[in-house]
Formats: sequence, structure tokens, C-alpha cells
Amino acid sequence: MTREIILPGFSAKLKELRKARNLTQKNMAELLQCTVRYYQMIEYGQINIPVSTLLILANYFGVSTDCLLGLTGSMAKEE
Repeated sequence: MTREIILPGFSAKLKELRKARNLTQKNMAELLQCTVRYYQMIEYGQINIPVSTLLILANYFGVSTDCLLGLTGSMAKEE
């Protein structure tokens, strides 16, 4: 059974940012203090994440939440 991707823009951007830093899914799971499987579900767009997790990821990668969600192409974080 294939699950629908909930936030395809977020899923793609998260994977892009992770790979650009040569990080593994295990590295990301450690950052978020979750299991690798749970992180995979986040990256595959299978679950919604809490706002606090979204903020952690945006701050870690130095991008805006809009960028992370795929709502804007800009990687710049607004101050």
C-alpha cells in the first residue's frame, strides 16, 4: 500500500537540504531525537510534524520555514 505524500514540497526540500550537507537519515534522527523510522516518515511526507520540529529544522539548515515547506524558492532566512 502506497501512502499519499502529505507535504510534497516539504519532503523534497528536506531531503535536498540533508543531502547538500552530506547527512544521513540517522544523523537527522539524532538531531531531532527520534527514531530513524520516524525521521524517514517525516522525510517521505507520510506524517505531519509539530511546529516545534519545523522550527528546529529551519534553524538547523538556516532557512525560512516557508522555504522548508516549499512555499518559496528562496533559501534566505528572513531576520
